[in-house]
Amino acid sequence: MSLNADSANMAFTFKGGMLPMTVMELSSADPEHIRRQLAGKLSQSPAFFQHTPVVLSVEKLDEPHLALERICAVCRDHKLLPVAVRGGSEPVRQSAWALGLGWFAPVEETRARALESVSKEETSKNNASDDERIEAQAKSAATRLYRGTVRSGQQVSASDGDLIVIGAVNAGAEVLAAGSIHIYGALRGRALAGIHGNTQAGIYCRELEAELLSVAGNYKRLEDVDPRLLGRTAEVHFIKEQLEIKPLG
Repeated sequence: MSLNADSANMAFTFKGGMLPMTVMELSSADPEHIRRQLAGKLSQSPAFFQHTPVVLSVEKLDEPHLALERICAVCRDHKLLPVAVRGGSEPVRQSAWALGLGWFAPVEETRARALESVSKEETSKNNASDDERIEAQAKSAATRLYRGTVRSGQQVSASDGDLIVIGAVNAGAEVLAAGSIHIYGALRGRALAGIHGNTQAGIYCRELEAELLSVAGNYKRLEDVDPRLLGRTAEVHFIKEQLEIKPLG
């Protein structure tokens, strides 16, 4: 059987992705406490609570017998969709799986693995020739240049560096970068910078109308942006544990 025939009979393929995900970092394990705060948030930003998938981070909790099922029920009551849990002990991981949720290792553990991987990679590079090291460094610092409008439903990403868009980003479109994002036009879609956790990344645009802005997983939606900044040149940075948006220049 030919390769083309095999491909035609395939029902699906697995692909790596960089999907943005909201993390709900829990500092209380009390479902009613969570319910009260969600009710207040719902009144402030009703558009956010429209079947938004969330990852429940329990890294700040010391709760081996977490009432995870009740917390998930509270989230669903407020139109949030828990899809996974991050952190927690073995009982928490087992509870997550029993509820049909995914489980992620704590951030510190993930960072430790990443650092170990980087260390091994650097060791390998040091054993390579000078030309090979220079080429590897150039690739790791790669900046992607995209010319044209990023249209609704389209995604443009720079997984290893900055992204520069010579054009606009339409509503319903998405741009992502490991580093910073520069938009030489109107930004009306979603822009996610520092997707691998780089808090030094930023977002820069000629005209701010973004549906969502995110730096290193910290986000703001259009309704959370000061109306006085809309339609203007702007820059976005992660400062003092929150996104700061101000006029550019």
